[in-house]
Amino acid sequence: MKLLIRWVVSTLALFAAAYLVPGIRVEDPNAWMVYAMMALILGLVNAIIRPLLKLLSCPLIILTLGIFVLVINGASFLLAARIAEILGVGFFVDDFWSALLGALIVSVISIFFNIFLKDRSEGIRTVHK
Repeated sequence: MKLLIRWVVSTLALFAAAYLVPGIRVEDPNAWMVYAMMALILGLVNAIIRPLLKLLSCPLIILTLGIFVLVINGASFLLAARIAEILGVGFFVDDFWSALLGALIVSVISIFFNIFLKDRSEGIRTVHK
């Protein structure tokens, strides 16, 4: 259930990013399916490739006091968009800067909703004890 909720949150965050960033667009009449598929692709990229990128760029992350993680997030977002293009999903990102801004928006929205959902679920657990 928690995974499904996070998937819906990611889908909504991708919708917000596409709405706010001019370089991100969806070219499909069935847009909600595109956002849902892109959320799945982005989740897989973040689970598989992003940890490897963080490990390989650990010195840069330390040197920049963590700011380089934003670049990794943008690169992961752009990679997920390119995979979506190859699969014919219909989600397009024009350039790296659009991907960086889109990743920032998706991250902020996801963090906000996950904190809200975590606090709410913890409150429910304490009530049922």
